[in-house]
Amino acid sequence: MALFSSLTPVFIAIICVLIGVILKKTNGEKEKCETKSKPLSHPWVDEDLKDGTDHHLEEEDVDEEWQGLEENVAHVPFFAERYPEAEMIKRSQMFYDFLNKRRSVRFLSDEPVPREVIDNVIRTAGTSPSGAHTEPWTFVVVQDPDLKHKIREIVEEEEEINYKKRMGHRWVNDLKRLRTNWIKEYLDTAPYLILIFKQVYGWLPNGKKKTHYYNEISVSIACGILLAALQNVGLCTVTSTPLNCGPQLRVLLQRPANEKLLLLLPVGYPKKDATVPALTRKPLEDIMVVM
Repeated sequence: MALFSSLTPVFIAIICVLIGVILKKTNGEKEKCETKSKPLSHPWVDEDLKDGTDHHLEEEDVDEEWQGLEENVAHVPFFAERYPEAEMIKRSQMFYDFLNKRRSVRFLSDEPVPREVIDNVIRTAGTSPSGAHTEPWTFVVVQDPDLKHKIREIVEEEEEINYKKRMGHRWVNDLKRLRTNWIKEYLDTAPYLILIFKQVYGWLPNGKKKTHYYNEISVSIACGILLAALQNVGLCTVTSTPLNCGPQLRVLLQRPANEKLLLLLPVGYPKKDATVPALTRKPLEDIMVVM
């Protein structure tokens, strides 16, 4: 009995430690479950827009030995136009002045635009560099009025939810000064809609999946070149990233599952009474650092 009495404090201490360990483990598992069930809130990140660069393909679907590329691509001589320094400075200033006139225009005319122009600007975008020259882009040109209206219905339905629920007060408030909302009249009036899809992977002739390296960066560069090409021919657009519309638009346009919508561009001439916000761009010293 005396021995039991002397050991009682030891037993109590051991029991307390065990209870503490159990409670800690239980709380840890509970927090882990809550973390899993409650994802981080990033309303500006569309699941369909997430970069597929690190897209892990199933091993059985990927041919690691062959990606459909020639083992030894022939190299040919390259010659580039070289200008005197004075001419370089002049041309660089002129090109800046030209592109500095580019604005996002939401008031587009329904005036017809030659189809050949659209073909050429997309050819120009297709000259963009890409990871391992995989060219992971698809440009879908929509000119059918009924199809354009269906696109507008999908976009406006989702955009209304975005403005009212997903985007948050700060984002919506920042857009107020630009007078934008979920009404997208230009999706009907613009003679063309260009929807740019990134291909997160491709297909080989043997049916295996082909890795598309840096697909989002590659397609984004192509979009930039496309914007410059549109400016060059006197056409206007507004860069539209229709949040949460990607899957519906992909199905509507009958695009395969390996394609994800990156950008939607309504393309046309500006209306005669079109207006744009009186914005200024950052000066050079705010965007460039010379080391």
